[in-house]
Amino acid sequence: MINYLLRHIYFSSIFFDYLIRIGSALYDYLVSFSIIIESLVAIRIFEFIILRQLKIWIEKKKIVVGSFIILSIEKFFIPILYFYAFYFGFTYLNLNPLVTNISHSVIVVVVTYFIVRFIIALTNYVFKYYWEKRFGAEESVRNLKGISTIVNIVLWGLGIVFLLDNLEFKVSAILAGLGVGGVAVAFAAQAVLGDFFSYFIIFFDRPFQIGDFIAVDNKMGTVESIGVKTTRILSVDGEEIVFPNALLTNSRIHNYKNMVKKRMLFRIGMPSQTPLQKLKEIPGIIKNIIEGVDGTMFERVHFQSYGYVGLIFEISYYITGASIPKHMDIQQIINFRIYEEFESRGIERPVLLKLYS
Repeated sequence: MINYLLRHIYFSSIFFDYLIRIGSALYDYLVSFSIIIESLVAIRIFEFIILRQLKIWIEKKKIVVGSFIILSIEKFFIPILYFYAFYFGFTYLNLNPLVTNISHSVIVVVVTYFIVRFIIALTNYVFKYYWEKRFGAEESVRNLKGISTIVNIVLWGLGIVFLLDNLEFKVSAILAGLGVGGVAVAFAAQAVLGDFFSYFIIFFDRPFQIGDFIAVDNKMGTVESIGVKTTRILSVDGEEIVFPNALLTNSRIHNYKNMVKKRMLFRIGMPSQTPLQKLKEIPGIIKNIIEGVDGTMFERVHFQSYGYVGLIFEISYYITGASIPKHMDIQQIINFRIYEEFESRGIERPVLLKLYS
């Protein structure tokens, strides 16, 4: 009888212990579920009430960065809050250590991903805002492509290092190996790195930009694109010329975009037998011709010297504007009118010796 009672008490204690464990586990699951539900409700309240009021307040105050703030909260921080809601709910449970480690790794990856994306968006926004304020929206789009790529690569690299460090990888050993390898790569790719740093010089110092007409050494053309390593120019002859960025920063560049006026200098040779009276008329004739052409500013015309081909006159004037085709069109008009005027006055036609522009 006593053995029966002892056995009954023993099995009863096991049964009640089992019920207590089930009840405890059920309680933990209920608490975990309530944490998740309450967190989700709080996030939704934040979205539909606080965030909406914040939008209205920003629109009312006309805050410049308001749209970026709202977009960042909706696109980057709200998703993080949703992940954390589930993460905190699951961490309340007494889960298997492997499951706990996996959930921790997942939340680290998710948070790192959204934070890096936010920093990239913030950096691009700052560059874009600065560029639009200084040079306009069109120039911002043109010039930010290359720098955005570089910023993305650098920030994603830093994000991966941060992620590996939080996942308990030996980042110091990896960085030490990369440092030694980086030195070797730097020596092997000095030209590439030179072009890379020259890109930053072009980006920030802005000796030229896309659409500018420039001359480098004896090559002239319109800048089509500015890349991380090379700059492409469409020459006046029609072919595309690819310049390494380092060559451009080390060369003398003539940028015609902001040129207010350009000095044109040319010489003509008159036959030696031209009568003196006709020679004396030439400076006045040429002056009247140049002053009669729109877009020109007459400077001088002189009987300069005696040459092998005849009597040399030197003419100088200015053309307003920066268009090379316009310069040549005006010079052509002047040449035609000189020829016509000399022919009508019975003066032998001149010979153009050289045009200096």
